[in-house]
Amino acid sequence: MYLGRVLGTVVCEQKYEGLEGKRLLVVQPLDHQREPMGSPEVAVDTVSAGRGELVYLVGSREAALALDPWFVPVDAAIVGIVDSVDV
Repeated sequence: MYLGRVLGTVVCEQKYEGLEGKRLLVVQPLDHQREPMGSPEVAVDTVSAGRGELVYLVGSREAALALDPWFVPVDAAIVGIVDSVDV
């Protein structure tokens, strides 16, 4: 699980079966100090996140399990919107 900031949306004319109706968002992964880490990535939105929101994501197998039906081929899924961080 890791933090990210939503940068924008991705519009696709065609999607893989199982991703119909799911929003795809561009997310910048963040480190524990909420500084950018690596390149932006595309993630499936499961919680209706908006631009600029701090979110937490899961990757790999956990991302595929976050969707219904399971095991849709995705690398990242937004599974929560962060209200606050206390470090």
